[in-house]
Amino acid sequence: MDVLRVDDLLTGEERMVRDTVRAFAAERVAPHVAGWFEDGTFPVRELAPELGALGLLGMHLGGYGCAGTSAVAYGVACRELEAADSGLRSFVSVQGSLAMTAVHRYGSEEQKREWLPRMAAGEAIGCFGLTEPDRGSDPGDMRTRARRDGADWVLDGTKMWITNGSVADVAVVWARTDEGVRGFLVPRGTAGFTARDVHRKLSLRASVTSELVLDGVRLPDAALLPGVRGLKGPLGCLSEARFGIVWGAVGAGRSCYEAAVGYAKTREQFGRPIGAFQLTQEKLAWMEVALGQAGLVALRVGRLKDAGEATPQQVSFGKLANVRAALDVAREARTVLGANGITLEYPVIRHMNNLESVLTYEGTQEVHLLTLGKAVTGLDAFR
Repeated sequence: MDVLRVDDLLTGEERMVRDTVRAFAAERVAPHVAGWFEDGTFPVRELAPELGALGLLGMHLGGYGCAGTSAVAYGVACRELEAADSGLRSFVSVQGSLAMTAVHRYGSEEQKREWLPRMAAGEAIGCFGLTEPDRGSDPGDMRTRARRDGADWVLDGTKMWITNGSVADVAVVWARTDEGVRGFLVPRGTAGFTARDVHRKLSLRASVTSELVLDGVRLPDAALLPGVRGLKGPLGCLSEARFGIVWGAVGAGRSCYEAAVGYAKTREQFGRPIGAFQLTQEKLAWMEVALGQAGLVALRVGRLKDAGEATPQQVSFGKLANVRAALDVAREARTVLGANGITLEYPVIRHMNNLESVLTYEGTQEVHLLTLGKAVTGLDAFR
């Protein structure tokens, strides 16, 4: 159903990654994910070592047990993971593009050796504490503080909507200090550090989402990420995660589209398959166009990234365009399936609900619109 044959533009290694991840998702995730979504569970500890064994955790990073693949190969993996469920791709993104990337880019040699090999293997889980309950799109106004107390640091504050939070062995926490925003590694079990899961979600249910509370958390100076200060640290990691979404959204949309095509060929009304009616074919054709365009955008941004030329504005372009396209495809696919489209017997409503969260996290639609607006005009509308 890939009319443009976008995957013909992939290298042999990239197609191998595609086939490997697609097979894993089909065998280990697809048969169970509707149940996980319904129950609000995700078997992190069971799946993490398997994902690590496939080299998918921090796969775009080099050294310390990481696979060191191309950006496009990582994107293809994200696409196939999110075709199964956005929660699965979110876990891999937070582990590799946020937590591991923060340690890899900004950590000391000791921190890298302590955490990265175990995280790459799925033996240790990480999370990324930036967003706060009342401070989402404006991280520069964060309330979490870290102050010096002798040779130690003391952290106080709250982080919200943190993927992997309650299951993480280490949290990368960003806090304001007298010298600007700094990052800290907070191990599980540190006194004063607690994580509580967010319940009653109707989106990303097959994903662990938590609130982190830091109440007088005392850390040694060795917990500080020495390689960066200021918002460029967390924002650099976010750009990595957004790149995964550029690809992942294509996978979620594709899953909905495939379900709609299959249903349209077999569901009969008025004596023939509904796929034989012009209005249904129009819906399917627009889905094909949207996903073809999104696939080309993802590949273009990936090739630029591999060439060292991708900009944050280009990643924003991809995140904005592709999530919007995937959400439109999901909603249209739901109409093709009719009432069956709202059940978990098909993947459409699950993806549609998940994509409502993907539209918001790693930068809301509005933030990416203003990022592109600034790129076009040279004028900053944020402040």
